[in-house]
Amino acid sequence: MMAASLLRRDKKATAAHLKADLNRTDNSSGVRQLQELLDCVLNPEKPAADTEALDWCKCLIAGGEGFEEFCKTVRSYDNATLCGLVWTANFVAYRCRTCGISPCMSLCAECFNNGDHTGHDFNMFRSQAGGACDCGDSNVMRESGFCRRHRLRTGENVPSVPRDLLLMSETVLPRFIICILQYLRDGYTEPDTSVERDLQKVLQQLEPQISFLEDLTKMGGAMRTVLTKILTNQQTFKDLSMGQEENVYAKNNYEKYLSALKNSGLVSSEEKAGAGAGVQAGAAEPPPGAEAGAGAEAGAGAGAEAGAGALGLLGATAPASPDDSNKEEDQDGGQCVGQRKRVKLSSTTKDPSIMDSLKHKCFLEELLFWTIKYEFPQKMVTFLLNMLPDQDYKITFTKTFVQHYAFIMKTLMKSHESDTMSNRIVHISVQLFSNEELARHVTEECQLLDIMVTVLLYMMESCLIKSELQDEENSRHVVVNCGEALLKNNTYWPLVSDFINILSHQSVAKKFLEDHSLLMLWMTFVSFFQGMNLNKRELNEHVEFESQTYYAAFAAELEACAQPMWGLLTHCKVKETQEYTKTVVRYCLETLQIWFDAIGFVDEPAPNQVTFHLPLHRYYAMFLSKAVKCQGLDLDSLLPDQEMLMKIMVHPLQIQASLSEVHSNMWVRNGLQIKGQAMTYVQSHFCNSMIDPDMYLLQVCASRLDPDYFISSVFERFKVVDLLTMASQHQNAVLDSEQERPMLEGALTFLVILSSLRIHLGMGDDEILQAEMVSQLCMNDRTHSSLLDLIPENPNPKSGIVPSSCSFEDMLSAVADFKAPVFEPGGSMQQGMYTPKAEVWEKEFDPIMVILRTVYRRDVQSAMDRYSAFLKQSGMHTGNPWPPYKERTPLHPCYRGLARLLHCKTLHIVIFTLLYKIWMDHQNMSEHVLCMVLYLIELGLDNTVQEDKEEEEPCIEEHCHDSWFPGTNLLTNLHHVINFVRVRVPETAPEVKREPPPSTSAEASTFGQSSRRLTGNWRENLREAQVFSLVAERRRKFQEIINRSSTEASQSARPKSSSTRWVPPGTPPQLVTEILEVRESMVSLLIKLHQKLSAKQSALTPTWLEDMDTGRHAHGDGITAIERILTKAAARSRQSRRCIQEICGKVCPPVPPKKNSPSDKKTMDKDERRQRARERQQKLLAEFASRQKSFMETAMDVESPETEAAMDLGASELMESEVLYDCVICGQSGPSTEERPTGLVVLLQASSVLGHRCRDEQAKKLPTCDQEHIYPADTCGAAHDVRLTLMQRFFKDSSCLQSVSIGWDGGVYVQTCGHTLHIDCHKSYMESLRNDQVLQGFSVDKGEFTCPLCRQFANSVLPCRPGRGTEAGGWRAPSSKTTSVLVKEVEDQQDTLGLFPVSSHTTESNLSKEMELVIKDIKNTTQKKYMDYGRNPGSPDNDFLFMYSVARTNLELELVHRGGNLCSGGASAAAKRSCLNQLFHVLNMHMRLYSIDSAYNPWNRLTQITHCREADGLDEERPEVPMLFRDVPSLLIIFVLTMPQPLRKEHFLCVVRMLYNLLYAQALAALSGRFSPEERQAWSTAGALKKNAANAEQCSEALLGHVIAELSSERSVYDVNLEEPSMLSSSVWSPQSMEYSLQQFCLPFLRLSCLLQHHLYGDHLSGCPEDKEFSSLAVCLGLLAPGPQASNPITSASCLEWAVGAFPLMTQWCSEVTGLSDTQAEQSLTLLVQDPQWAPPHLLQLPDNYNTIFQHYHRKACSACKKVPKDPALCLVCGAFVCLKGLCCKQQGICECVQHSQHCGAATGIFLLINASVIIIIRGHRFCLWGSVYLDAHGEEDRDLRRGKPLFLCEERYRVLEQQWVSHTFDHINKRWGPHYNGL
Repeated sequence: MMAASLLRRDKKATAAHLKADLNRTDNSSGVRQLQELLDCVLNPEKPAADTEALDWCKCLIAGGEGFEEFCKTVRSYDNATLCGLVWTANFVAYRCRTCGISPCMSLCAECFNNGDHTGHDFNMFRSQAGGACDCGDSNVMRESGFCRRHRLRTGENVPSVPRDLLLMSETVLPRFIICILQYLRDGYTEPDTSVERDLQKVLQQLEPQISFLEDLTKMGGAMRTVLTKILTNQQTFKDLSMGQEENVYAKNNYEKYLSALKNSGLVSSEEKAGAGAGVQAGAAEPPPGAEAGAGAEAGAGAGAEAGAGALGLLGATAPASPDDSNKEEDQDGGQCVGQRKRVKLSSTTKDPSIMDSLKHKCFLEELLFWTIKYEFPQKMVTFLLNMLPDQDYKITFTKTFVQHYAFIMKTLMKSHESDTMSNRIVHISVQLFSNEELARHVTEECQLLDIMVTVLLYMMESCLIKSELQDEENSRHVVVNCGEALLKNNTYWPLVSDFINILSHQSVAKKFLEDHSLLMLWMTFVSFFQGMNLNKRELNEHVEFESQTYYAAFAAELEACAQPMWGLLTHCKVKETQEYTKTVVRYCLETLQIWFDAIGFVDEPAPNQVTFHLPLHRYYAMFLSKAVKCQGLDLDSLLPDQEMLMKIMVHPLQIQASLSEVHSNMWVRNGLQIKGQAMTYVQSHFCNSMIDPDMYLLQVCASRLDPDYFISSVFERFKVVDLLTMASQHQNAVLDSEQERPMLEGALTFLVILSSLRIHLGMGDDEILQAEMVSQLCMNDRTHSSLLDLIPENPNPKSGIVPSSCSFEDMLSAVADFKAPVFEPGGSMQQGMYTPKAEVWEKEFDPIMVILRTVYRRDVQSAMDRYSAFLKQSGMHTGNPWPPYKERTPLHPCYRGLARLLHCKTLHIVIFTLLYKIWMDHQNMSEHVLCMVLYLIELGLDNTVQEDKEEEEPCIEEHCHDSWFPGTNLLTNLHHVINFVRVRVPETAPEVKREPPPSTSAEASTFGQSSRRLTGNWRENLREAQVFSLVAERRRKFQEIINRSSTEASQSARPKSSSTRWVPPGTPPQLVTEILEVRESMVSLLIKLHQKLSAKQSALTPTWLEDMDTGRHAHGDGITAIERILTKAAARSRQSRRCIQEICGKVCPPVPPKKNSPSDKKTMDKDERRQRARERQQKLLAEFASRQKSFMETAMDVESPETEAAMDLGASELMESEVLYDCVICGQSGPSTEERPTGLVVLLQASSVLGHRCRDEQAKKLPTCDQEHIYPADTCGAAHDVRLTLMQRFFKDSSCLQSVSIGWDGGVYVQTCGHTLHIDCHKSYMESLRNDQVLQGFSVDKGEFTCPLCRQFANSVLPCRPGRGTEAGGWRAPSSKTTSVLVKEVEDQQDTLGLFPVSSHTTESNLSKEMELVIKDIKNTTQKKYMDYGRNPGSPDNDFLFMYSVARTNLELELVHRGGNLCSGGASAAAKRSCLNQLFHVLNMHMRLYSIDSAYNPWNRLTQITHCREADGLDEERPEVPMLFRDVPSLLIIFVLTMPQPLRKEHFLCVVRMLYNLLYAQALAALSGRFSPEERQAWSTAGALKKNAANAEQCSEALLGHVIAELSSERSVYDVNLEEPSMLSSSVWSPQSMEYSLQQFCLPFLRLSCLLQHHLYGDHLSGCPEDKEFSSLAVCLGLLAPGPQASNPITSASCLEWAVGAFPLMTQWCSEVTGLSDTQAEQSLTLLVQDPQWAPPHLLQLPDNYNTIFQHYHRKACSACKKVPKDPALCLVCGAFVCLKGLCCKQQGICECVQHSQHCGAATGIFLLINASVIIIIRGHRFCLWGSVYLDAHGEEDRDLRRGKPLFLCEERYRVLEQQWVSHTFDHINKRWGPHYNGL
């Protein structure tokens, strides 16, 4: 009842009243009242969406005051010293490696900007999974990096909280939390019945409640303490959790909760019961997780289906009471499959909870439980993380999290949204486990490691399949199935990531390494990946379905096996940790042995199978390497016996052979994916966890096993044994002949790499870094970031500072030079690159390292090409160089045995055989083979073995091939002569002994000079002839080793049959044994090869060794290499030296040349012929290139053809002929005719560049803070709009539309590439484009195409007027007519307006049709709003205005392109694109359809004094625009376009002269308007005095005085603006400043007139200095006589020439202004005082540092929808802030960027994408990514800000962008355009 009455009262009052009650010492009634009220308010049966409860809670907690004030008060007691701000995905945060202790450290932008990180290694990043700010946490970062707020630790001296402040919270909140929990319990249904949607619904309803909790956490430390108390208090939980007995609803909830809990263990309860029974009829449970064997059945499991019940025993908990469950130790829980040893989990007896169902003791635990069940809703995660700054909470929460770990994994595996869930899990765990203190604590208290390993094992066991490696039927090994979603989607990622994270803490890693049972479990886990994703070579059909599972496999090995391995390795760096390494190595070997047994491996790998995944081998290898390198352990103490080594070597070797097979196209039928695997295996992120350990392991095996055995194994694996015969023909049972050569090259290259690679055998970290860097730079120049990416670093991201990363920059500057970014005129933007220094090429270039590290084979070639280019350039070697030989780091003493490979007879026999075969030109030999053979010899000479004679003796039993060479030392074997060799050859081979008929004997003898056939006593020879069979050798060796090392008979009784596998089945022809006479040694073969390569007889004279200069041998080709080897051999042993000299003497006696044998002659001729042919080819190519170049030059230089002709011919007599055009489609040349017109290829585009000009030379700044703004009102476009609108208010519309130009915004710009084509050819070309199905970057339907010749983008064709050269003479001749005569003639011409040339009047010709079409194109180019300025749209006046404005726009733009003036004169790039001449003709034809009413003809008002027409004036509603307000350049263009063409030049100049007078009057009027009244008075008086002088009409003072007087008469124009002092200039005007100002006013007109004259008449534009521009233009236009320049400067007035009296004419013009009625007078001055000068157009000025833009704009809300856009963008022309792709701002289906581009740039937009730092160009319906103008310190772009390094403005790039914008060349320069479909 109480409660009901309270409920009705005012909330605030009730709250205050209750608070007072609670504060009393005896507060029982208050407590009771409150509880009753809460029972009512927080009734979970009400719908959650009802906000009433929430309001009550807020009021109650605030205890009577407003909730906002309460928040403020609580915040003032915030004692937190950490920031702890929590963010979600996509938030922009910072990471500073200089300040971070943990690599996961991150800072929010505020803390980062408030801290001092100058010069640090930091980057900005976009959070993937969410995170929290670590500022103030000294466990994770150094204190020096804290921001100001957290460095001062302001929280520590906060006053303590008054008791009553949070009293209500302590009572209300527990009830509030249990209420939320009950909602969650109630809403949950088991996943099989529930739909995702249901859970989402529950969460949506609870949104306000959880947000409220989140708000509470933001109130700071005081409130967090209260919350922690509530969340962790076990008593409160006990009291409230069950719900009151009588409440049925709560009871049901509780039931639901219990049932949900039941299934939370790793094994659900039903399974448990079954499993328990299976173990020992319900005996006590074995410790959970005791069995981790992958194949353990629950029952007596005989292993029928290995892996199916893998988890049967993992959680076999018999249903006994929890107390007695672990009293009894486990006896043996059922049999195991295979020889798996049972593993006991170390500490499980203490804590059986890993596998068990969960039990909760406090609110926090249940909250986390539901958070997991509901798959980590974002709000809950944020709430739980917001609490972390509270230390007590942090510890409890971490423990709770660990306790729920298995449950998290279970939920994750079932989830449909595993990606989102993974991110949320890591968001939490990374905050907990990055802290070493905490991680150690949880490891000790909660068995964190055991839990993690068990959970990972459990997870992987869900997707095991039987391994098919080796013995498919009987294999007992199980591997993960890479096709399962678990692996494909990386679902295991969060768990592995946590594991890696905690292993990065030394204390935790040590615990792991000390716990043997854990290690063994982990090895079991790793073995699941051993041999996964097995590839079987397809031999017949191409595989139907190429599986892409290899991605999953490589990712799994890298993340789940390699990264934890690297994590552990970081802690095994010092002697003290020896024991750890020994343990790991021991377990690796044990597990490997188990693996070999499980797959049934004996000694031969199964054919045609390969797996790239051998994590066990790699663990073993890496720990071995660490042990020797860092811990000083002896290698032999860690190695197993020979037999095990032989097994270990097999699979890594199989991978190397398979790589070679893949590159030899033997796996093509398996599809592309196998190539992908081969590439991934060596790729930079994987190589040091894959190929490097494999190579190292093989090196270890090679150094410990018998070298002959090893070498023969290699050739057998590479399948080239049959090739290694002295016979010229052989049969290969396993390879096709085209595969033999690449496989042989592969085998030799592998041996070279094996013997010369020193990464794990003695190189220091810095040497390794240098070798890696050099090999990458030699392949290609690299950017800094790609180099960082390509250098294999320790791939464990959590291992902290990367080893030797400090020296990365130093090393880079030592080996490479920086090439700053350059700009190619094509616009392709280069990045800053690093290129190797010269001395690197000379001394460091190591082709072997390059081969090892190349992903694509072409990179090896690229490196060699760059190397040879360097040698040519530096003049060291001009030919085709061979890979240079590089000296190696000496071997670590442990690995000395590796050199024995190079000194074993088997290898020497192979080398001898190959040298012989190359010399004899047998098939399938190549330069690469010889190169590698020589490399091996040289390695052998450089790595000698100290022969211990005692050891050698017992081994020399009578081997059948020992008679080849006496010993194993290469030096002595080099000069050992071999006389006879016995070979098995096919019967058809030329060696086979046949009695030839005499005629064929010649053929037999040509087969080589020294293998003469043997007859006679060949029995004796047979006895000493050498036999060599690799395979038999290897078999016997293996047998010996096995017999020596094992006593078991079974193993020595090997099936002999397998050795016959290499003998091909009896395919004809039969093999027969023959004996070859050889009589060569390796040295003699080398010398003969040298002779063969150098193609000269006397290359090596007997004395050459003495003359040798050793230095010149480092670089060169094969000849140099052989010389280098012989020199080394001679230097190392006297006997070799003698031998070499002897052979040289024999081979090369000083022979007179004429005794050349015919065969030699032949080869000489052949080479010479080749040489000549090559030279001929070069010459041809050069000629072709020069032709092409000259053609291109002429093509690019075409100006508008007529002007070209005009300029060249000069003299008028030559102008008779018509202009000829070449059609680039049909190739014919001819004039343009009315019937078959020719046209120019043009691009029409709307442009607003002119409209964006400002008065100010300085570009506007982009605003980067809220105080800055851009005002668009002062742009040229805006100013002209205002002027026109003002005129239209007062004057007649038709007259207004002829007094201004439009097209400043949205004008049409016409440009051409200069190529012409017949219009009918163009039509058929367009037709063919339309039918072409290829996707083009342009839209043919819109008339777009590319010029057929130069491929430049275009969209129209401008017809050329048929050239009538005849009148040209008269039309150009200078005339002596007087001004008045000319004025009259012009007037007459204007009267003939309507008349067309007669021919076109009678019939509508093709030409005029085409012209009409072009006009239509021009109108369609721009938007309607840019054409209709008149009051009645569509009127002829409107059209007229638009047409002449097109001409004006093109003239003005050309001026801008020429730099705004004509000082530079001559042709410019812009002029080449210009087609003004043709454009004028087309416009002229169109304009002459309009006539100008002669009464209002402006020409009369310019040149005659008209009589007042007062009477007529009455009927007109509005007056005409006064002459002084008219735009003079517009008038010029109107006159030129409306007069008959061709216009005589004298008439053109007359028009210019008359208009100059008007312009001058305007200039004077404008000037006078800027005077102060006093000055005006003074000038007026001064002018009146000069009026009567002789030259008054050309005297500026006189005219100025007259204008002032006239304008002040009747109703003075000047009266209005006295109150606007801003108009007045403070400086006093002198005659000089006045003259300057007048000239500046007139210049724009003069420039335009000059340019127009240049285009119409082909007059040459002569350049001039800027200060003389006025006079030079005046001379050019005939306003000034071109006399000698007088010393006194030209005045602008001296150019005037009046047709009638100047003063009356001026009076008339002024009276038009003063005669206006009152209302208009105010505006008169505004219209008079105009300024025609505009600065060139600029893009906005950008700040130097990108961060200033980013910080201001990336969180800025969009003005339209008030939300923060996902992709904000900035217009670089006007600074508008727009949403890219934002649907919120879409209007009529068009997104905001496209809309803005139409509005601001007439369909051209330049946008900077804030979140990507790139610039995007929108042009019409297409867009392209332009690149970035912000580069980092290394000259690189950072698209999408992925690297997040500081970026700085690159001025050159920005200039290029601006230049492309101004010159309208985006379409030509940028190549990659795509349609945007209005979606940007």
